[in-house]
Amino acid sequence: MYSINGIPFTFDELEDSCYDIMVADEANQVPSLEPEDLYESSYYLIAEQCHPLLFDIEVENPELLPID
Repeated sequence: MYSINGIPFTFDELEDSCYDIMVADEANQVPSLEPEDLYESSYYLIAEQCHPLLFDIEVENPELLPID
């Protein structure tokens, strides 16, 4: 799950070959989200023109972003 200041906006599906017990344990530590939750938070980010998939935004720490 990807989020901005705790507001989720998209996610990556894990392939079966990427399944790792440590990843599953970490995922079980956080509350699960329903598709409606993701829709509402994405709509909020779009309304505020902060959705990173639709708008260019400045990043405070770009070195923390994934390489791709």
